[in-house]
Amino acid sequence: MFPDATAPAVTSVFTAVLTEGPLSRVALARRLGLSSAAVTKAARPLIELGYLEELAATERTGPGAGRPASPLTVRAGREFFVGVKITGDELIGVLCDLRAEVRASAHRRLVAADVEHVLAELAELVDDLLGSYRDRAHRLGLAVSGDVDQATGLVRYSPFLHWRDVPLGELAARSTGLTVTVENDVKALTTAEQWFGEGVGADSFALVTVGAGIGCGLVVNGRLVSGAHGVAGEIGHVGFDVDGPACHCGSRGCVEAVAGTDAIVGRAREVSGRPGLTLDDAVALARAGDAPLGAVFARAGTAIGAGIAAVANLVGPARIVVSGEGLSAYDLFEPHIRAGFQRQAFGAAADCPLSIRPLPFEEWARGAATVSIKALVAS
Repeated sequence: MFPDATAPAVTSVFTAVLTEGPLSRVALARRLGLSSAAVTKAARPLIELGYLEELAATERTGPGAGRPASPLTVRAGREFFVGVKITGDELIGVLCDLRAEVRASAHRRLVAADVEHVLAELAELVDDLLGSYRDRAHRLGLAVSGDVDQATGLVRYSPFLHWRDVPLGELAARSTGLTVTVENDVKALTTAEQWFGEGVGADSFALVTVGAGIGCGLVVNGRLVSGAHGVAGEIGHVGFDVDGPACHCGSRGCVEAVAGTDAIVGRAREVSGRPGLTLDDAVALARAGDAPLGAVFARAGTAIGAGIAAVANLVGPARIVVSGEGLSAYDLFEPHIRAGFQRQAFGAAADCPLSIRPLPFEEWARGAATVSIKALVAS
């Protein structure tokens, strides 16, 4: 059982050690603006319950100080978490420790995307992943595309699963017996970056994802931004071309309608006159010098760059990470993403550093596990 998280110092101390540790009590007091006594009081139950432990003394607290400090660190094996990314045709699952390090992973194909089938396959996947960790794993994080109410576990709308108003958290808890947290997949991945990746220590940053959809997670003043309606950061539905193709959201010319995987494949089939063309085919031909297909990726990259510039102009993050499974063709996108960003970014916003790196789907599942870790800390 996790200590009483209603005591703010307990939550603050544990979160700091988890994301930035090992840290001495003196460093924690300085970092959190607490007294040394308050840090010691907050750390005591965390140590007693096995969430934190003291390392051997390695540093002195200052010139002429007494005995060296003993840094606090997280006991990663104290508890384990399952994270699952749900796509339209596959479940990708991981088992993570308390530091979100992946201990095991597994995939299950979906022959259908209806809720009953997904839940049945999810229960089997979770059972496979738990294995010998069952007695130390009590939480499941689920990452789903679309409009998700994280507080209730309701999937209001998932375009790639074709779900509307599905109480996924409640249903998954019933089928797995675990405490379930459901989050939008991009926000889950952003949480993992904030706690354990490029966002550690950053007051503000943005994560833009490229793939079937174009998503964006935002951290401002150290907090993940959801907005009043839970859909903040949907740059895939920022207008790029008012006369552009229709988008599944009902509008036209959205970034996603130009740069999403389906949009790219559809446009590539049009310009090549090959109705059976796949994304891999289009990538190979564009790399081989096919100019019309190269132009399809160039336009997509420009649209993505414009969407990223909108984020930089509106929020002004310290850094922006561009990722997602769609970046397997990053060489075709990257120069156009950067050019589109530079063209649309206003003033000093154009100086915001862009880090472009692809991530496998296991990282999205790790994001789901991180959300469940965060839920434990906030419980």
